[in-house]
Amino acid sequence: MSAAKVKAAVMGATGYAGFELAKLLLRHPRMATPLFLSREQGPATQPLESLYPELTGNESYPLVPFSWDLLKKEGVDVLFLATPHELSRELVPEAMGKGLRIVDLSGAWRLKDPVNRGVYRFEDKDAVLAAELDRTAIYGLPELHRDEIRDAVLVANPGCYATSVIVPLTPLVRSGLVNTGRGVVCDCKSGVSGAGKKPTQKTHFVEAADNFSAYSVFGHRHTGEILEQAGLHADELIFTPHLLPIPRGILSTIYLGLTRPVTPSEIDAVYRESYSGSHWVRIFGPGKLPQIQYSVRTNYCDVGFELAPDGKRLIVVSCLDNLMKGAAGQALQNLNVMFGWSEKEGF
Repeated sequence: MSAAKVKAAVMGATGYAGFELAKLLLRHPRMATPLFLSREQGPATQPLESLYPELTGNESYPLVPFSWDLLKKEGVDVLFLATPHELSRELVPEAMGKGLRIVDLSGAWRLKDPVNRGVYRFEDKDAVLAAELDRTAIYGLPELHRDEIRDAVLVANPGCYATSVIVPLTPLVRSGLVNTGRGVVCDCKSGVSGAGKKPTQKTHFVEAADNFSAYSVFGHRHTGEILEQAGLHADELIFTPHLLPIPRGILSTIYLGLTRPVTPSEIDAVYRESYSGSHWVRIFGPGKLPQIQYSVRTNYCDVGFELAPDGKRLIVVSCLDNLMKGAAGQALQNLNVMFGWSEKEGF
């Protein structure tokens, strides 16, 4: 591969996930200085460092008004979209028509099943083209879809909650050890940044601090991702998200009944075989459970478990940073796979 650096553009760099991605790209050794795009038209708006002073230094990073001509002029190779689902749904077809590779951090292209996708209520201008992109988009979880991501043009970056469940759950379901008829219960908790930068009554400091609440019960947008990637039916899954009074991080506790009595070493072996060579998944082993503080501000998804004395009931705990492995870090990991680089590059 050529030593020439890859040029990226980021739309949505002012949001929490978008800014996390901006910081990663700026220090990636194989990337040229990225282009940061603003949806505002006219002269360039304020520089990124005016919103995030930690970037203050000898170089300025302007937010440049978006245009397709600008992307072509700047020689952009890959477009990152940290944008609302509806905007990503609108931009991606044209971006692909212009020869760009895309990593979309929204939920616009993650789902294959129209029933699952219905939660977004998309109204596509070209329904036929959108259906084709729904079919061909690659779900961007490298630990499961590494081979497909390498040649992908459109990568749909997974949701944060979905990643925290799919990573620990899928190997067990595929092994045949999970008694799905007994139901899979996913009890998940996220820091406030998972709700995005735009403030709401629920994420206001006065409401979130010293509080703990469930939300979107039986209606969270990440449910369909878990069903499709883990291979479950809707009546086999209960997924309940909760809001933790912390800035970032996810802890998911998954309750499982098993098809037969097993030993801790069998469960451990399933995980280690599944994620052999996957740097960003850490298996803690029997009896050692992850905590948010171990993975926060990293790209790791940590997995640990406890097996009941009867060997037929299993509790799995996973932790990750919702802005890293749950968003920007995973997007960078996908970029590395797409261009044939080490998945550890740039972290």
